[in-house]
Amino acid sequence: MAVTLLGASEIRRLAALLDVTPTKKLGQNFVVDANTVRRIVQVAGVRPGESVVEVGPGLGSLTLAILETGASVTAVEIDHRLAERLPRTAAAHGVAPDALRVLDADALRVTELPGEPTVLVANLPYNVSVPVLLHFLEHFPSLQRGVVMVQAEVGERLAASPGSKTYGAPSIKAAWYGQWRLAGNVSRQVFWPVPNVDSVLVAFERAAAPLGSEKERRRTFAIVDAAFQQRRKMLRQALAGVLGGSAAEASAVLEAAGIAPTARGEELGAREFLAIAQELPDAAGPAVPGL
Repeated sequence: MAVTLLGASEIRRLAALLDVTPTKKLGQNFVVDANTVRRIVQVAGVRPGESVVEVGPGLGSLTLAILETGASVTAVEIDHRLAERLPRTAAAHGVAPDALRVLDADALRVTELPGEPTVLVANLPYNVSVPVLLHFLEHFPSLQRGVVMVQAEVGERLAASPGSKTYGAPSIKAAWYGQWRLAGNVSRQVFWPVPNVDSVLVAFERAAAPLGSEKERRRTFAIVDAAFQQRRKMLRQALAGVLGGSAAEASAVLEAAGIAPTARGEELGAREFLAIAQELPDAAGPAVPGL
């Protein structure tokens, strides 16, 4: 039996049946266009037999499009009503019982997933898209690639290069894990309700090897946060609090890392921030926020 997709009228009917009203608090905007969900899956290159994780499946539009390829899906849904209903919706649309697992959980608290998924495909709620992405990349090294639909502004930040106006802490933290690119625009009209913002697809591929150890990642991210909290300041000033306590001490660490103390955070890539973190002695670790 072939897997069939949800139509716009069925999505509205399901929402009414479950008394689900899309909320701004959860960033819910349901995709009601079959061509859009198929496009997302195509861009992600999902193949038969692959294990995919989806965050925030909602009523199941994108879930069914992934399952249509012959892949298996682990769907993480925070709304209990939606999590409970999804397996029934999938069964009614021709999905085999063992092809879909639903976790009724907050994605930001999930640290174990069945099946070691290799692909992440999701229409991410606008308010938690970056934290969710970073959480999954940190905790699930089996993830090798993915495509997410996010608010355009967020997508541009994730894919930004050093020196651009949209480049910032999310850009560097995303780049720690691999390469990111914008993979297309999405019309507002494919959503219900129609959002007030534009959306884009962002694709990523994990790097073959981590840039550094977990301790180095934590230190690097803390330094990145400090640098962009005072974005307009030179690094010797912005990082004074985490690199010794004074601009002079920060300058010494920066110079040892091969970074000009007069540079600004937006000029550096992930490797340069890692080089700064590597100049910190172990004893200095607790002085860095978050360590």
